[in-house]
Amino acid sequence: MTLEQWSVGNRGLGSMLVFLLMAGEAFTTFTFLGASGFTYAAGAPAFYIFNAAYFVLSYWLLPPIWKYAKEKKLLSQSDFFASKYNSTALGVLVAIVGVISMIPYLVLQLKGLGIIVSEASYGTIPPSAAIWIGVLTVTVYVMLSGIHGAAWTAVLKDFLILGVVIFMGFYLPLHYHGGFVEMFKSIDQANPGFLVLPESGLSTYWFVSTLILWSLGSYMWPHTFSAAYAAKSGKALRRNAILMPMYQIVLVFVIFIGFAAIFQVPGLKGSDTDLALFKLSKATFDPWFVGVIGAAGILAALVPSSMMLNVAATILSKNVYKIWKPNTTDASLVRLTRYLVPVVAIAALYFTFNGGNTIVTLLIMGYSLVTQLFPALFFSLWKKNPVTVQGAFCGIIAGLAAVLYTTLSNASMADLFPSMPQAFKDFDIGIIAFTINVIVTLAVSAFTRKAVNKETEPSQSVA
Repeated sequence: MTLEQWSVGNRGLGSMLVFLLMAGEAFTTFTFLGASGFTYAAGAPAFYIFNAAYFVLSYWLLPPIWKYAKEKKLLSQSDFFASKYNSTALGVLVAIVGVISMIPYLVLQLKGLGIIVSEASYGTIPPSAAIWIGVLTVTVYVMLSGIHGAAWTAVLKDFLILGVVIFMGFYLPLHYHGGFVEMFKSIDQANPGFLVLPESGLSTYWFVSTLILWSLGSYMWPHTFSAAYAAKSGKALRRNAILMPMYQIVLVFVIFIGFAAIFQVPGLKGSDTDLALFKLSKATFDPWFVGVIGAAGILAALVPSSMMLNVAATILSKNVYKIWKPNTTDASLVRLTRYLVPVVAIAALYFTFNGGNTIVTLLIMGYSLVTQLFPALFFSLWKKNPVTVQGAFCGIIAGLAAVLYTTLSNASMADLFPSMPQAFKDFDIGIIAFTINVIVTLAVSAFTRKAVNKETEPSQSVA
């Protein structure tokens, strides 16, 4: 296969495969374990996962990206920025941001994979062995098949997850509570206010600001961005935007599972809340069905992992190595890209086994990092782009600096603005970094455009 065939399927995937591939990226181990666990621990704030706004955004955002990428024969997210701003330096910056952001996301999938296999095997297979087997499997099929392997695995995964999650979401509330209404009544009586957003902390303001940032950042992940390139047409992407909200229905049943676990497996604290789904499953079903649930969870880890390995390898070869060695032939680039897959996988393995409990912090930082690419992308789609390459570069750097500061210092909005109203303090901290990014982007662009215009201004003749 050529690099185009290997990385973006020769841009020939139809509506259904694009739908399953993007849904496969959206439904990860974080959703499989985290959604039910967060519901178990926090209640109503977990409803933030029902976010369809980014699908609406993709209806307008992805088709022009796909069209431009096809015309220019682009293969990665970095290619897009480098071409739009005519700057290889900006392309390299975007490449570095993308790969760094994907590592914690990939590590999370591998950690989730270890938990799922260990739980589903009743401890027979240790998490470390499951992670090694999973990484070796996904590395081999990504090296051999590129995006095709991920797309077809997504078909199997989605049908299995749909069946398992919908069945459990219906069965467990009926089995333990006699119905959904009875389950919610029991929860409300035992813990009044658990089913509504609190007045402070994870409040309505946190909820809305988190949804906004999530919507802007969801298609900034390099593997999600590149998945759009694989579509057969812009129309396929629009159909996908229409269909994707239907996939959110699955999350309703994951939430039901989390609520059903509250009385049946009480006492889970901290990171153990992520085990709520499996603890309840093992207390309810025969081992063979727990194995089926585990299989669905494994695929929830492998599909996004394969896409991230594919895209990270493509970015490193095409947008970093080839910039350094511009005379690299296409055949050599294809070989290098395949060889980089196990390199990225080994790096992810290292952080998986040595990252400790900091992975949640790293994941939040990774999501905040990719969101900083949105302003430069958004303005590049205008007929007349108001942003200069200097503005885009400085805006991204300023946003990254703000993310790093707030994450590493563990600062919250309340810490930064102690005298502000509670509503403002509840805003997602990422709002600060994003706002700084936009201000710096537009200010530097205005300044540099004036400087360029001044230099190119024709000298006035004196009469």
